[in-house]
Amino acid sequence: MIRIAAEEAWAPKELLERYRKLLAEKPESWDPGFHSLWGFFLGAKPRATALVRRIQDLGEERLADMDASGIAKQLVFLTAPGVQVFEAATAASVARDANDELAEKTKAHPDRYAALAAIAPQNPAAAVKELQRAVALGMKGAVVNSHTQGEYLDEPRYWPIFEAAQALDVPIYLHPNTPPASMIAPFLPRGLDGAIYGFAVETGLHLLRIIVAGVFDRFPNLKIAVGHLGEGLPFWLFRLDYMHRSMVISERYAGAKPLGRKPSDYLKQNVWVTTSGMQWAPAILFCQQVLGVERVLYAMDYPYQFVPEEVKVTDELPIGEAERTLLYRTNAERLFKL
Repeated sequence: MIRIAAEEAWAPKELLERYRKLLAEKPESWDPGFHSLWGFFLGAKPRATALVRRIQDLGEERLADMDASGIAKQLVFLTAPGVQVFEAATAASVARDANDELAEKTKAHPDRYAALAAIAPQNPAAAVKELQRAVALGMKGAVVNSHTQGEYLDEPRYWPIFEAAQALDVPIYLHPNTPPASMIAPFLPRGLDGAIYGFAVETGLHLLRIIVAGVFDRFPNLKIAVGHLGEGLPFWLFRLDYMHRSMVISERYAGAKPLGRKPSDYLKQNVWVTTSGMQWAPAILFCQQVLGVERVLYAMDYPYQFVPEEVKVTDELPIGEAERTLLYRTNAERLFKL
């Protein structure tokens, strides 16, 4: 069985050094989530140092880890928060350099790696140009690490990015970030700002904002991928449809207008989800049932959640081999043109 892992993180040394500088120069109040996330992973704990070593590597260690897990190929992209914590000019420059490095390193092992481009939404026009350039280099789409300093892609000024992705026929991977400063306070006291819950809340909110804003009506062929089995949204399909219809009829919110389809329809037709970090059979089977077997892709969430034995969960799902092939390989090949 050929297994493609479609959400795997990478960070170059230069980016991590820039993160260290931000941690030293910026007060925690500037971005508490960034300080929580990278203040830990750039620290001295064994889990942190192991991750920082692995996340920079696209050579022997990562390939050995893939072999040990039975992973044939990884789709690799810049880890959260990517370049989105920097001011616009710096972000665009760092994104370009990172894309050049990632393109070169993945081409050294073309049978084992494919890549998504980093872009800087801070400057939408520059982000469009970088996406176009990166796709010409052979990259398979773009990653956006959710909010950009508290702003979301449903705001119309960011829509040229969606327009470009649709025109290029490449997906945008909406990857989690820690909640912004305006949202994070209730999460931090119990350590809930990261992967345990805060990532899903923040990224699910972002995707739902995109849907309710009418982005998919404006760009009907836009493709968005999201990890962690859709950040909880598949479980809410019935309620999303019911409550969206109710609030539109009542004209309760100026920012919630009628849509061409139900919110659940966009999740079934414009969105793909990966199993990253969610190797739990009931949840995977549920998403296949409500979204369709063509919409769910395998991922591991390497190196943050590197648990080789979790592959066994997917191997043993009570599904047919045709459906297992879709999950492990074919859906990723179709979406990302691998």
